[in-house]
Amino acid sequence: MAELRKVLNTRGLTLIAIGACIGSGIFVTPASTMQYIPHHGYALLAWLLGGLVAYLGAMTFSELGSTFPKEGGVYVYLKNAYGDLAGFLYGWIILLVVNTGALAALGYALADFLNFFFTVSKDVKSFIAIGVIWFLTLINVFGVNISQYFASLFTGLKLLAIVFIIGVGWYHLPYAPHDLHFDLTSQIPPNLWSGMLLAFVGVFWSMGGWHHATYLSGETLEPEKTVPKSMLYGTSVVTVVYLLVILSYMSLLPMQIMASSERVAGDALASVFTFGGQLVTLIICISIFGTIGIYTMSAPRIYYAMAKDRVFFSFLSDVSKRYGTPYKAMLFQATWATVLILAWGSFNKMITFVTFMDIVFMVLATATIFVFRKRQVPNAGYKLKYYPIIPLLYLIVTIAFVINTLAQLSAESWVGILILILGIPVYYYFKSKQRLSD
Repeated sequence: MAELRKVLNTRGLTLIAIGACIGSGIFVTPASTMQYIPHHGYALLAWLLGGLVAYLGAMTFSELGSTFPKEGGVYVYLKNAYGDLAGFLYGWIILLVVNTGALAALGYALADFLNFFFTVSKDVKSFIAIGVIWFLTLINVFGVNISQYFASLFTGLKLLAIVFIIGVGWYHLPYAPHDLHFDLTSQIPPNLWSGMLLAFVGVFWSMGGWHHATYLSGETLEPEKTVPKSMLYGTSVVTVVYLLVILSYMSLLPMQIMASSERVAGDALASVFTFGGQLVTLIICISIFGTIGIYTMSAPRIYYAMAKDRVFFSFLSDVSKRYGTPYKAMLFQATWATVLILAWGSFNKMITFVTFMDIVFMVLATATIFVFRKRQVPNAGYKLKYYPIIPLLYLIVTIAFVINTLAQLSAESWVGILILILGIPVYYYFKSKQRLSD
């Protein structure tokens, strides 16, 4: 049987970790941070802490990736630590919440940015988001792949927009027409810690994705060294870039305007250049469009694999004889993403829905390190330093986030939990079908 080729080096895996983190979030979510924490210093602190939490999680996942160097990924950690049900529920949530929810949020973000060019009502935003998802889904069903060239182009445009925003913001920082308040000892916002945890919804959404590097540990040269380095470099670069971008927003927009902005990147540049907002917004829209195209093509392969393993609806493994694509899995994803857009109709609600359940499973996956250490499961050579302090610190912050989000943003959280619970009888249904067919 053919083995995965080990070709990824530290540079390549670091770029993957960075690319998986930097999406549409940094162009939108800093506004919600300012809503929850109306203080420049503490808002920046929330993003700095988010980067630190991502780093702590990344270091923990480095050992987990070293323990399963040829398989990698949250699904494998959960399955090996807690059993088949835990692994299935992760796949179930990926299908019904995380991947489809992220796709819906990206579609809605794209539609929202179009407000910079013409007025778009809430209903029209939903219609545009659904239309873009279905358009790109159908293209991919017919076998027209978005090539690596175009994926690189979209990422390059996104990075160009980030560099442009940082340059403009820092140039205008000494001339900011409004006060920037960074003193953490004065004007402390009320309910600071609750606000900080709520702000983590946007922070974790924007920081999320670093763990994708562990999925590729089986294709990495010297994974026991390369994966930890890539995690460190990736989360560090993303954190620094995000802080510079947010500081640029702060220098260009007064606090109240920044907090109420739905397109903070475009609004920031529009305050300086007549066409600055439109230019950056166009680049961002192209970038998000490309990201949606990749999601509509790649994510259905997960559902296809689950169906082939006989742990999900068998029709999702059907492949088009003419085009060679898992077309039913693609259409299922687009249909469910449509339901989520119609149900939530808000970018912030959708990312809360996604981020809450994603972090729940990140908590469970991080805790598997204690299980594997107790069982003395061998790994490829990387042992986490300062164990158990690092995973414990990560768990303290993320568990606090989960509890606070459940209390403060209950509708989005409880819907996610309900979907999770519904997965339990579904799992036993498929297990019974397996036993009957074996």
